This record gives sequence, structure tokens and C-alpha cells, in this order.
Amino acid sequence: MRLNTIPIAIALAGLLAGCGAARPNKYFQLTVPGDAAAATDPEPFPVTLLIGPLRASHLYREDHIVFSSAGQSMGTYEYERWSEPPAEMLVEVLMRELRTSGRYRTVDALRSNSRGDYVLYGRLYDFKEVSASSLMARVTMEWQMRETKSGSTVWTHYYSHDEPVSGKDVSAVVAALDHNAQRGVSEVKSSLEQYFSSHRSN
Repeated sequence: MRLNTIPIAIALAGLLAGCGAARPNKYFQLTVPGDAAAATDPEPFPVTLLIGPLRASHLYREDHIVFSSAGQSMGTYEYERWSEPPAEMLVEVLMRELRTSGRYRTVDALRSNSRGDYVLYGRLYDFKEVSASSLMARVTMEWQMRETKSGSTVWTHYYSHDEPVSGKDVSAVVAALDHNAQRGVSEVKSSLEQYFSSHRSN
């Protein structure tokens, strides 16, 4: 009986040691501008912008960091994650960018009791690492703006770009995705300003 007990005890000790060495999760987030840096425009566009949700696949509505190959296969990293789902982080980044630009009377999130002149909403198609001949960070999204008074879609902007990844680890992928996201949001902001500048008299 004593001989049979020894291997069992050794196995249990190994299991306990393995449990104690569990790998912790590591979380990442996109760069979000601070409200304290808001600019002041002497003649802002006299409109209230409301930003609705960014629709996306369930992969981008969760906190997993997604990777894919040149084919159709996709997966997620187990221990490296986003602090928030990418679809939510992109909405937050865009809202902060539009607020800090100082170009609009009001920029706010769309809620059930919100009232605004225009509503922005969109869809996120890609926010992932792509392994092909070289490692890339792909962001693809499309935004639309609806005028609340007429209910008509008056503006759209499509963004798709593959940002080269400078390293081999997940941190390098995250840095490339962040840079790509900032570039996409900057394009959306500039396109919106062009729209309202050309329709200022209306």
C-alpha cells in the first residue's frame, strides 16, 4: 500500500506545480486621445453628431486578438487580449477624435433618448493579424452618416489597409493594428470635415 501511494503523491505534486505556473493574460488597448487636448474652433459646424455602434462579427465584439493565414482559417490568441472589444474601442477613438477636433457643436454616443442632427454608424470587417508572405495588420471598416431630419444617408467612407508588422510577437501586431486604426479614424475625420465644409451653407 505504501509503494502505491508514492507515485500518486508525485503525480499530484506535479499537477499542483503546473497549476501554480499558469500563464497570466496580457491585455492591450488602442491609443485614445484625451479630452483635455480639445481644440477651439471659432466657427464650428453647427451640428450635433451622434455615434452609433460599429457592427461586427462576434470575433470583433469580444476581447480576443484575431489572427488569420492567407487562406480562410482564422483563430485567436489565448493569453493576449484586448482590454475591450475592437468594435467598441474604435467607436471610442473616433468619438474622442471628433470631440478634440473642436469642429462640431456636440459629439456624443447614440442613446435611446439622444437627439442629434446626424447619426454615424458603421461596420467593422477586419481587425486582425494576417500571415502571408509577410506579417500584416489588417483593418477594414465602413462608416455611414444619416441625416436624422430626412432619414437619408448623406455620407459614406470605406477604409481598408494592411499595415506592415515590424516584429514577430503579439505586441508588434498590436502596435501595427493601433497605427492602422489611428490612420483609418483620421481618414474618417477628414472626410467628415470635407463633407460639412462643402455643405456649410445648407
